[in-house]
Amino acid sequence: MSDFSEELIRSKTEDDQEESCVLSGTGMYFPWLQKHIDTVETGGKKEKDFAQTTSACLNRIQEALLKHQWPQAAGYMHSYFQILEDSDSHKRQAAPEISLQHALYLLHHGMLEDANRNLSRAETWRYGEKSSSQEVLINLVQAYKGLLQYYTWSKKKMELSNLDEDDYAYNTASQTMLNHSWKTSVNLGALIQTPGVWDPFVKSYVEMLEFYGDQDGAREVLTNYAYDEKFPSNPNAHVYLYNFLKREKAPREKLISVLKILYQIVPSHKLMLEFHRLLRKSEKKDHHKLGLEVLFGVLDFAGCTKNITAWKYLAKYLRQTLMGNHLAWVQEEWNSRETWWPSFHFSSFWAKSDWKEDKALACEKALVAGILLGKGCRYFRYICKQDHPVLRKKIRRIRKSVKKHSIVNPGL
Repeated sequence: MSDFSEELIRSKTEDDQEESCVLSGTGMYFPWLQKHIDTVETGGKKEKDFAQTTSACLNRIQEALLKHQWPQAAGYMHSYFQILEDSDSHKRQAAPEISLQHALYLLHHGMLEDANRNLSRAETWRYGEKSSSQEVLINLVQAYKGLLQYYTWSKKKMELSNLDEDDYAYNTASQTMLNHSWKTSVNLGALIQTPGVWDPFVKSYVEMLEFYGDQDGAREVLTNYAYDEKFPSNPNAHVYLYNFLKREKAPREKLISVLKILYQIVPSHKLMLEFHRLLRKSEKKDHHKLGLEVLFGVLDFAGCTKNITAWKYLAKYLRQTLMGNHLAWVQEEWNSRETWWPSFHFSSFWAKSDWKEDKALACEKALVAGILLGKGCRYFRYICKQDHPVLRKKIRRIRKSVKKHSIVNPGL
């Protein structure tokens, strides 16, 4: 083992209390990349000296980069690649990981040209038979190159929007965009076919496909990303597909089918109120029933308790549902919540707090509380006792609605 290797290992041992993935004030940390480093195959060879040397060297590079110690980082990078050049093909397979990590750091600090050069270098490390993890890593390197190309394409698109179509500069910019779109599609295509969560890559690719009028291609990419069982469950995949279909003015049934899956994954998603509106407009009775379930589901979450739109929708829809003779629908939703919603939403504390902070919200909640818990509900009673010159008529209407529609002692 070389003197350089021994020095690295010795210094690593002295610092064995440091974390293996270096952190700094910049907050840069790549655990997902470290996983690739740890799992790249070495052909079954367990060579302790080589592993210790490269591991120590990688950590020194990371530490120098994160502390902005550029000369030291450059020295370690040179040594790292020299070690790889002097090793057999199995050892060389570890090279792309550090190049990618360095490129991500450069991207984070806006050094795009340097990042692109680093990614190009990482692409060239193709020795021997690649493992599956190595193949994914190379695809990832190429995809990040694609993102850089997309960035250039996006800038050209903005320039193009400000040019006259008869202008010479328009044709030049248009041709540049075409070149970058072709390169980007090649680099992104392989990655987004690999099971994983590739949100920024998919969004960039789809934007380009749509720009060039390839709606079928964009739809296919988004559909596969959302529905292919080989891919992990990803709420964003359904959001992207929904927004695309909405731009296409797809039929309501199609939009509902996409949001129904999103509802099953994230029932508190901000699109759920839009989902409710679609269900409410549907002609199917089961959609109307689901529309009520969706509103209750949204308000089950603490982050939505102050959402006045959700409370307005629920207050209005409860009355409509009960006037439509669907008391059973309301009771079905309320049965699973009557033991915890009163303290969660309708306590005296919340009545006072809501009235002080947002009187409009308090009025909507009071109506819902009165319908579900009756006129004896503390929240309802507190709000109805308030004498407010502007809201006096509204509170009077709330009392009448509760008397007419409350599911507790109906008709009183």
